Amino acid sequence: MIGQGFYAVVQSFLSITPAAIYLIAGLLIADHHPISAGTIVAFSTLQTRLYFPIGQLLQVSVELRSSLALFDRVFEYLDVVPDIVDAPDAVSLPAGSSMAGAGVALRDVHFRYPGVSAEALAGVSLSAEPGHLVALVGPSGAGKTTISYLIPRLYDVTSGSVEIDGIDVRHVLAASLAADIGFVTQESYLFHDTIGANIRYGRPSATLAQVEDAARAAYIHDRIMEFPSGYDTVVGERGYRLSGGEKQRLAIARVLLHDPRILILDEATSALDTASEREVQKALDALMGSRTTIAIAHRLSTVVNADVINVIDGGRVQWRCSDGDVMADGTVRQRVAQSA
Repeated sequence: MIGQGFYAVVQSFLSITPAAIYLIAGLLIADHHPISAGTIVAFSTLQTRLYFPIGQLLQVSVELRSSLALFDRVFEYLDVVPDIVDAPDAVSLPAGSSMAGAGVALRDVHFRYPGVSAEALAGVSLSAEPGHLVALVGPSGAGKTTISYLIPRLYDVTSGSVEIDGIDVRHVLAASLAADIGFVTQESYLFHDTIGANIRYGRPSATLAQVEDAARAAYIHDRIMEFPSGYDTVVGERGYRLSGGEKQRLAIARVLLHDPRILILDEATSALDTASEREVQKALDALMGSRTTIAIAHRLSTVVNADVINVIDGGRVQWRCSDGDVMADGTVRQRVAQSA
């Protein structure tokens, strides 16, 4: 505001000066001073050609100060020290096949978000055996998504521990966690780039054949080939040129290409219509395979085939049941449906 006010004063001065020159020159001419009209015009023109460069030089000072303020903000962000860093004794997770999955366990986990006094999770204990599908259902705000944040160590637990293959995630290298965990969320983020580039983001070194194989497994290859440019089709910012189901299947293809051992599904089909959900569910079935999958869902259709269903409410596991219990007991099935 100071800079704009300063510039306005300078501009006003430059605009008023010619009028003042004409006024004074007119009075002098009226008083019979030897000044010609040509001299007045020439003087005004030269004055204008002199003042405008000076005004622009003064504006440079304002722009420089504004730029320095922006640089301060940018570098302040770049200099932020992450709260989550690798421990000095951090190790990589044991190598294993993605189709064999990995064991995940939460042991008496308590967690509260920074700056919040209430606990988001209060003594949660649950596990996912290698290759199993574990479902988390419950009302909004119960703590389901928070659990999905703690497994890849987006946050550190307040107390308790989160373990993968028996190793506390606080002692695992962040790169190793990123390599072994894949996310499919309700809203999949797509870059303003081609379809092929968006899928290849899961593995930048992948060949076109590998990208196409992942797209086929996600039931999106045929739809991609219907576009005039195929895999070179630009999807637009956040994928606005694609439908919700197409964006979800592209995200699934990206995770398939990434080939993680642990898969986290956070309401991946909740925003889709029935037809799109059917297509995405087929792609999810191919994606889950024998991986360890943790699925957060509000629809019974998503969790009915789970090996274990955990009902989360108030930051606690209120009860759990196995797939056999759900299929055999109609009352349990109805209770899961109400929770979902």
